[in-house]
Amino acid sequence: MVHIRKLNSNNLVCNIKEVLLAHIKTDNHLIIALSGGIDSVVLLHILSTLAKQLPIKLSAVHVNHGISTNAHLWSKFCCNLCYALGIPIHVAYLQLRKESGKSLEAIARDERYRIFSSLRADYVVQAHHLDDQVETLLLQLLRGAGIRGLSAMPVVRKQTFADAPKIFRPLLEVSRSVIECYAQQNNLMWMNDESNDSIRFDRNFLRHEILPLIKKRYPNCTQTLSRSSRHLAEASSLLSELAEMDGSGFLYAGELQIEKLRKLSFARAKNLFRYILIQRGADLPSTVKLEEILKQLLSLSSDNNFHFSFGNTEIRSFRGAVIILPRRKNVECVDHYQYIWNEEAFSSLRYLNGTIDFMQVENQGINQQKLLNRKITIRLRQGGERFMPVCNRPRRSLKKILQEASIPSWERSVMPLLFCDEKLVWVPGIGIDCEFQVESGASGVLPIWNPG
Repeated sequence: MVHIRKLNSNNLVCNIKEVLLAHIKTDNHLIIALSGGIDSVVLLHILSTLAKQLPIKLSAVHVNHGISTNAHLWSKFCCNLCYALGIPIHVAYLQLRKESGKSLEAIARDERYRIFSSLRADYVVQAHHLDDQVETLLLQLLRGAGIRGLSAMPVVRKQTFADAPKIFRPLLEVSRSVIECYAQQNNLMWMNDESNDSIRFDRNFLRHEILPLIKKRYPNCTQTLSRSSRHLAEASSLLSELAEMDGSGFLYAGELQIEKLRKLSFARAKNLFRYILIQRGADLPSTVKLEEILKQLLSLSSDNNFHFSFGNTEIRSFRGAVIILPRRKNVECVDHYQYIWNEEAFSSLRYLNGTIDFMQVENQGINQQKLLNRKITIRLRQGGERFMPVCNRPRRSLKKILQEASIPSWERSVMPLLFCDEKLVWVPGIGIDCEFQVESGASGVLPIWNPG
């Protein structure tokens, strides 16, 4: 990490160039997150200057949240600014809906990062700076956050999805005053978000009322608090390393074994559990709720089922293992769900939160000749189904087959089954009924279930 000490506006471009060279590679594509405010406008100006010196591709993205009545003016300003600089820009329009227990600002942030994750680039560049770092630390302290929440924002951060661009923040060692000075010296224009002046928002209250008072007594508080945040980030990194060491012996097939989890102290078990939730992209629950979930899991017997939902995540137990899943949407009218298949190659089953791909393959799959002029449907288990996936074995109860295959009960209840009239043809993860299997040397259609 390149540290920028006692930075002024005159050498800002040179120092940001050093930060870029420490992280980017030749021909990397950088997309700047352009809000239209002074911070992102300064960053755009600097990067447009450096793009003429460095072998990088530069473009911009503007997210129109639609919250402010002036949102359309900000979008127009950003487009005109990029046009003047010859930089391509994409505008993403959001339609936000208020959710109970979650602020509109938090929803907007989540949607903004969802947009960033979908972009095709090496980095999404954000204009967070030194003062943002300090404000975040104080906010998290007042919320009672743990070490991870108090950690400094990193210069580079991976997003949840493997192929998503990394988040890059080259201004983290630059103060707001230096950014403002640079904007004035270069006669830059920017848009003012009227909400930034309202102290009803916690961050603005700290920025306008509390921090100026602290700085009168402690002039260097911005640098010292930022340093404390970096120390906490280092501690958080060490806790992650400890969790990796603990998890290496306790994870089997991606599942956390409860019996082995009991061998850890409660603090280490909680650290490992939290780490795994983060790795799975879960919205972390409160500390109290996290501890309660862990206590219930540790007290389970091997044959007990457990189900707990929070945020975007479900926690379940099955045969002594903790299973972490994306939270499923409610399956509507599940008892009567039925989808007619007309031999299309792709079926989206929105009620079941998944899709089925029907692939043409050789020497395996369903014999399509046996489906001609028959009603082909996809529906759920009703009970009493019988199935024969292996031709030299008798037809058996589907319930028994699924139990022997160690398929959890919650997956069985939303598993799409393919029927020809009233005969069961295909079961995901199990196979195709002997009566409908294609003969050797012939081509068949193979269904592939992709749960959401």
